[in-house]
Amino acid sequence: MNFPMDSHCRLSKPDEKLLEGTTAYRRLIGMLLYLTHTRPDIIYSVHYLSQFLESSCVPHMQAALRIVRYVKMAAGQGIFFQASSRVHLKAFADSDWASCPDTRTSISGYCIFLGDSLISWKSKKQTTVSRSSTEAEYRSMAYANFGWSSDSDDVEILTSRNFPTEEETVEEQYNVNLEDGDGDGDNVEDGENGEDGDGVNLISTSSSGLFEPFIGKEFDEVEDAQAFYKAYARKKGFAMRTNHTQLSRGEKKLIGVHYVCTREGFRRESLKQKERKNPELAETKIGCKATMCIKKNGERWIVYKFVPEHNHELLTPRSTSLLRGHRGVTRVQKNLILTLNESGVPTRKIMSVLSKEAGGDFKIGCIGKDVENYLGNKRRKFFEEGDAQRLYAYFLERQCKEAGFVYSMQVDENGSMGSCFWADARSRSAYQYFGDVVTFDATYLTNVYKMPFVPFSGVNHHHQTIMFGCALLVNETAESYIWLLRTWQEAMLGRAPSTIITDDDKAMAKAIAVVLPNTNHRLCLWHILQKFPEHLAHVYNKYPDFQKEFHHCIHDTITPEEFEDEWVSILVKYGLACNDWMQNLYNRREKWVPAYLRTTFCAGMSTTQRSESMNKFFKDYVRSSTMVSDFVHQYEKALSARYFKEKEKDVRTKSSNPVLRTCWKIEEEAAKVYTRKSFNIFQEELFNCQRYKMTKVQQDEESKMYEVAPNGKDGRIYYVTLDSRGGTQAICTCHKFEFLGILCRHILCVFMKKSNIDMLPHHYVLERWTINAKSRAILEIPNSEGPFPTQEDPILRKSHLMMQFYDIAELGSQSRFKMNHLSLALDKVHKELLSMEDIGEQNLEAGDMSRVDSPMIRSQVISNFSGILLDPQRVPTKGRPKSMRSKNPRETQSVKKRRCGICKVEGHTRNNCPSLGDIGNINDNISQRVDLE
Repeated sequence: MNFPMDSHCRLSKPDEKLLEGTTAYRRLIGMLLYLTHTRPDIIYSVHYLSQFLESSCVPHMQAALRIVRYVKMAAGQGIFFQASSRVHLKAFADSDWASCPDTRTSISGYCIFLGDSLISWKSKKQTTVSRSSTEAEYRSMAYANFGWSSDSDDVEILTSRNFPTEEETVEEQYNVNLEDGDGDGDNVEDGENGEDGDGVNLISTSSSGLFEPFIGKEFDEVEDAQAFYKAYARKKGFAMRTNHTQLSRGEKKLIGVHYVCTREGFRRESLKQKERKNPELAETKIGCKATMCIKKNGERWIVYKFVPEHNHELLTPRSTSLLRGHRGVTRVQKNLILTLNESGVPTRKIMSVLSKEAGGDFKIGCIGKDVENYLGNKRRKFFEEGDAQRLYAYFLERQCKEAGFVYSMQVDENGSMGSCFWADARSRSAYQYFGDVVTFDATYLTNVYKMPFVPFSGVNHHHQTIMFGCALLVNETAESYIWLLRTWQEAMLGRAPSTIITDDDKAMAKAIAVVLPNTNHRLCLWHILQKFPEHLAHVYNKYPDFQKEFHHCIHDTITPEEFEDEWVSILVKYGLACNDWMQNLYNRREKWVPAYLRTTFCAGMSTTQRSESMNKFFKDYVRSSTMVSDFVHQYEKALSARYFKEKEKDVRTKSSNPVLRTCWKIEEEAAKVYTRKSFNIFQEELFNCQRYKMTKVQQDEESKMYEVAPNGKDGRIYYVTLDSRGGTQAICTCHKFEFLGILCRHILCVFMKKSNIDMLPHHYVLERWTINAKSRAILEIPNSEGPFPTQEDPILRKSHLMMQFYDIAELGSQSRFKMNHLSLALDKVHKELLSMEDIGEQNLEAGDMSRVDSPMIRSQVISNFSGILLDPQRVPTKGRPKSMRSKNPRETQSVKKRRCGICKVEGHTRNNCPSLGDIGNINDNISQRVDLE
């Protein structure tokens, strides 16, 4: 129990039955009131309950008993007087708002510290109902009546939620907003009647001169004077800047500084007359005369001129934090901003995270523009260092840490970076397990140079998209693709895929024919079908049934003969026999028509959808302005996220059992072999095989043919040919096993009703779909599991410390005394860490690195360059110019015109109907003003 009263507790005058005897409640509250003389932590709760002495009920007694239990558990939380030589007087005031549900009044409280010792405190209900939390805070400070007269500059009056620690100023550490507290309310800007919202932290004093500079005030260093005037400017509601400095004639040492308001002076006329592409910014300088001037007086600095008056309206303390002179991105915020930006988080969401961490928008200390400027400066520095050179340095560093990482880069005659390819050990190992089918797509642009991103992707045993390496191409010519395919095949230990699926691109087709002559080249069906409405727009417009018949011809035909018959029928019916484009597609029908692809294993893929899904996945990590050196980092994060998903599926498959839907033992045995996704596909086929019936239609010495049709309804008839000798070799006309690698329901229907097998024949269980698909070790690729962080990894050490610090910060924030103790301890540890020397640890790390075998020897693909790599040139992408083509019916579909609701005539609405005359014009003008606003 950390608090004497629940923060959500709201008690009121009882509507239920009162306590039978109120003596016990009164005696308990009386003892607690006496205890508040030494226990200020319970004063609010006890005073809150004391207003129900005459009419108390069970909830009131329960709340009082909670205080007793709290006192028992926190017996050491009394007044603590600390020996200290400081006489720093601090007062804290605070208030809730409308805590009483009956009267809507608020409760005020204050406490006063001399040094680190509590000397006075009090809590009491306010006599006036406050209309806002801000008004309640002001009344709390007025009730505290802070009115000391002191010649010392060491007096601070703060709210209870913001106070500085030892050896820290208010402004530097906690960004506290200051206010005169004279109650005139002239400087209110952010809320009506001075209402700044809940949780506003204000500082008030009855003496306006405590924080104000004066002539003759001295400072030890010039930095102290600047910090003092900046704190004064924040308190008053303006921003300051250094106007000019004075140097001594002989030694050129600093002897004077002039600090002025940021609105001092006027904009130069030459800047006003300058031609601009963008609109001129609003003027901020209006000739304000407020200033503080200091000069060197021996070893100290003294104020010799001070002008407090301004010629413009001052802001509230809350709004002052938005001025440019008081904004800045702290070191901690910079680290967080960089982390979020590298993860693809936009600026508006970064500001949301910073607001959550700071406790509100006004406490961040910067605005979205500051975050964008910081990221822009970092990006410009990277450009100065050289984007391509940073990419090459990353490849070298990565290869030193991971022996299985390979890369290759091209360099043109001018020394500029050309195409580049890279693949880590995980991708290379995955290809050895699942590289039988590969998709290859080059339609995604991810970087500032418009270089196409070319991923090699496939599907793993969980039917998830995985990567086999990727490249950034400088152009999309056949020569670039030939270089890429040869480099990629070399990185994959020389193994060629059995099937590769690409877009319908002539340069790609030429490169595949040269580098992978024995690989089945398939075209993406989706890309081809998207071109039909463009080339056959006149047919789509004239014949509405063409689309339905064409769809049936492509997707619903099973055998090549069926496709041939329907294709010829469509050409004759719609007069397309002489269409050259259709004839060209027909000549390449074996590469894209499903009826011809069913006998080729494609792991269930007929399009480059896997590559395009990866493109969509990468959109969360990169954008069109991403530099190539940043892209490789984002690619690594995205790749790690994909492999983490694979590990999740592995754990789920091995740690749980699926729900069986049949009583056949073959289903139970399949669940032990297949991964969960593969088993779900098989289970669906096995369950649906019960809805089919089989009939023997043909038999000879070597085989039997069965006709498999749906039970009780008309449907497509499939034919299953079963080997007569073994009884476990079957071929179905749907060719699902040949295409996907999992038995179809038609073969299972024959097996279960004819052979009644209990286990799947081993030749019908593809290893790539099983749980142990990756059990085989790949000795040629070291570190195939990817880099595993160790205790020597700085990121892992930092993460461990951050988690530990978070727990400590939670404990330290529970009370002011714990926070002060933690702050002093952290300051001590910080100084010790700065004085420590890590020579021993550095030597140890160097020794560990020297024992690692050089990855340069193990690498299959590597390029070493001498000199500096220049950034690549921005090249135009491939694509056709705009043309006057016949459009798809969806594009030419006319939009229904709106009718006027008054005269029922098309072409206008009731707002501008001519029959309304002047009234219509008035309405039209009003609508235009609304649109402008």
